Amino acid sequence: MTRYHRLLQQVRTDGRYPSDAEAERVLTAVLTVLGSQLTGDERRELAAALPERARAVLAAQIPLPRPVTAPAFVEALAHALSTSLTTARWDASCVLTALTTLTDHHLTDRLLAHLPRGYALLFGRADLAAAA
Repeated sequence: MTRYHRLLQQVRTDGRYPSDAEAERVLTAVLTVLGSQLTGDERRELAAALPERARAVLAAQIPLPRPVTAPAFVEALAHALSTSLTTARWDASCVLTALTTLTDHHLTDRLLAHLPRGYALLFGRADLAAAA
């Protein structure tokens, strides 16, 4: 089984998607929106950790000058998938949590430091920034 297929199966299982095609549609959409949010070393390191097919999707995106808020990320994803905000939040969380299994904790920490507050929950982490 290829790395891409393992990632796809993890997304399908975690998201309870009915088919590989649906899991791939969600994975591609999340990587597309995420690719527009990341720059610099974090973008390069995440791309290097991804299977080739996923890497190509992420790398094809032109980064925005500044990442959008987590709610705006979910809105963009909902628009891309033609779905509700609740479903898009679920989709984002399933994919972003799966991506953390491909990276080390330090890279995930750096990704979250690079992104506006609010993304931690989408990555399956508690958002403890307010408590600090």
